[in-house]
This record gives sequence, structure tokens and C-alpha cells, in this order.
Amino acid sequence: MNINIDQTIQELKQSNCASDTNFFQAVTEVLESIKPILDENGDYETHSIVKRIVTPDRVIKFKVAWVDDDNKVQINRGYRVQFDNTLGPYKGGLRFHPSVNEDILSFLAFEQIFKNALTGLSIGGAKGGSDFDPKGKSDMEVMRFCKSFMVELHRYIGARTDVPAGDIGVGAREIGYLYGAYKNMTSLYEGVLTGKQISFGGSNIRPEATGYGTVYFTQKLLEINDMPSLQDKVCLVSGCGNVATYTIEKLYHIGAVPVSCSDSRGVLHDKDGIDLELLKTIKKDRKNSLKLYTDRKKGATYTAVEDFKPEQNDLWDIPCFAAFPCATQNELKKQDAKNLQKNGCQVVAEGANMPCTPDAIDIFLGHDILFGPAKAANAGGVAVSEFEMSQNAAMQTWSREVVDKKLKETMNNICKQLHSTAKKYDLGQNYVQAANIAGFKKIADAMVALGV
Repeated sequence: MNINIDQTIQELKQSNCASDTNFFQAVTEVLESIKPILDENGDYETHSIVKRIVTPDRVIKFKVAWVDDDNKVQINRGYRVQFDNTLGPYKGGLRFHPSVNEDILSFLAFEQIFKNALTGLSIGGAKGGSDFDPKGKSDMEVMRFCKSFMVELHRYIGARTDVPAGDIGVGAREIGYLYGAYKNMTSLYEGVLTGKQISFGGSNIRPEATGYGTVYFTQKLLEINDMPSLQDKVCLVSGCGNVATYTIEKLYHIGAVPVSCSDSRGVLHDKDGIDLELLKTIKKDRKNSLKLYTDRKKGATYTAVEDFKPEQNDLWDIPCFAAFPCATQNELKKQDAKNLQKNGCQVVAEGANMPCTPDAIDIFLGHDILFGPAKAANAGGVAVSEFEMSQNAAMQTWSREVVDKKLKETMNNICKQLHSTAKKYDLGQNYVQAANIAGFKKIADAMVALGV
């Protein structure tokens, strides 16, 4: 099967907005990666698997009208991209952030179908959210927005249909309000949202899952390649949300030394290791800048974004053994990758979704830096979300120890799956390509078996 990537992208652009650059970037990466397996199975061409897998099942767009504390009506846009449910109910987070648009969510939902396939769990891929910004809003404003958002969204979701979770801007508070609104409108107590609080159906270790999982994956990746462990090694982490915070926490659990984190305004570097409790205290108020950390901790430095060297993020110019980009998409660029390589970095694992640009990834692969792509390395969050779905279906709650053990097993299995795929197709240490091939093959084979 000879796939013409340019033609496929062109056809997508005719049915999508031509400015959907993040989505087209993700599609191009996957299509280029899966060439080795397309000739193996003529059924893929007969069943038009490539065209079907890059086209979402549906994109739902809606208006969200809500009332602020000044009794003024505000309007935001809401979205849900249900990309593929071949393997199970649609599954993927909701993001509340001013940057949210159809392009960002289509890219995230497309990546989600492969990530979810790699977990080995019965879940499809979706993503949703709004350009609403919870920062600076009162609890009552957030609650009113969430209720209005769910008035529209509840028509399209369900425990066996589509199960959203949290993402950037959607934490325990927002999930609680969204779930409360869903219950009020449907009178159903079911596992329709994950990331809930323990008291009403949540799972242990859900907030920590993505960060913990990224570290578990990286440990296994190093072990399977006969490289030194993370113990006593200097590690860089970007971001300061749940993923970054719990990546830092798990790194401390295994004896590593995380020395950085960041927010939208700059980079914090503490050569003695980030004081995790101080970080958590500062970020309890989402409006706080990490610069406050330097007022309490001597020797720590904070570099504002406007003071960065040209064409780089100064965080990635700190010598380290391992790097964990955990902030947002395309945050780590070509020059940043060169700086990591120059300063001796041995492994990079993506905690965020597509945080490394294609040029940066090429640097890593070209210089034998182990690289764990997001769809594998940060799958811990969605894995524990599925565990929450299972607990809800059985009306049970698993202990913290049980969930953590299952999470570690899942991340180890994903890593071993990538390693065996890389060996089978003679890919060396190109785990980006291995992840795409393994995820695509599972979905494609199921599509063929299910028919059109």
C-alpha cells in the first residue's frame, strides 16, 4: 500500500480548516511512522483504514452562556471531538483554557486514540473543552460555567458512550461541578466523568497518575536499554500543574533530584532540588507566580520569559541526566534539544501532550538520546481513568496500593510493547515510530474485524 501523505493531508485540509496546524502535525507524524506496516496487510487499503483513522467520528461545537458575579452574561465556545470508539467508549480530557480551539482538540483527540490503544484497555479516543479561563474566576463563576457547559455536553456523553476526564484548567473542583450538573440533569449516578473526588466515585492516585506513570515508564525504558537508573540523577521538569508536580514527587520517591519547574511567566531552578511542599503551597493559589519561591528559598533562581536567551527556553539549558517536559504542546524546540544534548541529557520523556517539536525529536533520535513519546510516556492518566470506570461499574473502591501497582504494570507493559515493536521492525531506539505502529495496528485490525 503506497500512502501519499501530502495527498492525504491535502484532502484533510479540504474538509478541515487549513490553519489546523497542530492536528496536521500530529497526523503527518503518525502517517510517516506507519509506512512499514501498511504493506503487510492488504485489508488496510481495502477498508480505507488510513482515511478512516484520520477522520473524527464527529466534532461537536456549542455555545456556552453563563452569568458572572456582576450578573453579566458571558459567552464561550464549547467543544467535544469524538475521534474514534473502535476499541471502546470515547475517552479523553476536557481542557478549559483561552488557547482551546478545534485544532488543538482535534490534535489531542487524534493522539488520544493511539495512547489509549497502547494501554491495552477498552477505550477509544476523544478530547473536549472550552476557551473559558478558570483563572481569576470565583468558585461560583466556575460552577455556573460548568453547569452551562454540561447542559450541552450531557447529550453526547455516558458511561458506555463517552467518558470525559480533566485536563489543563479542569481539576477536582471543575470535575465536581460538572458531575453534579450531570447528575442533576440525568438523575444518573454513573461513571460518566473520571477524576472525581474519592467521596463520590473517584479513584485513588488519579491526580498523581500521569506524573507517576511518566516516571515509571522512564525507569523501565532505561532498564530495558541497559542504562543507569534515575537514582541520584539530576532531572529537569517543566510546568507546575498536576503532571509536573507529581512527576517531581515520584522522582523524589525513587531517589532522583528534580531541580526545575516553570509557569507561563518563567522558569524556576533550585540546584539543591525543588522543595515540593513549598511548590504545592505556592500553587494552591493558581494566580501565584513561581517567583515567590525565591523569596523563601535562598540559592533558587527565577528567570522570566522575557529574559530568556533568543530562540530557546532557558529551562532546557540546565545540565541534567533526564528531562520531563510536562507543560504544554510544542514547548521544547530545536535549540532546546540541542542544549539538552550539549549538556549531557540521556533521556527525555514527554509528560505533556506533544511538548517536543518534530525538529527537537529529530535531534534526540539523531544523538542517541532515549526518547519516550507522549502517547506512551504520559498514558498513566488515562489508564487510571479507566481503572476509575471499572471501579464505578462494579460500585467498588480500590486501595491506593492496588491502583499504584496496576499503574506501574500498565506503564511497564507499554514500554515493553514499544521495545518489542522497535525490534520487530528494526527501528533501533525510535520509540516514536514504535508507538505509532503499535497503536495504529491495534486500532486498524479491530476496524477490519468490525467491518464498515
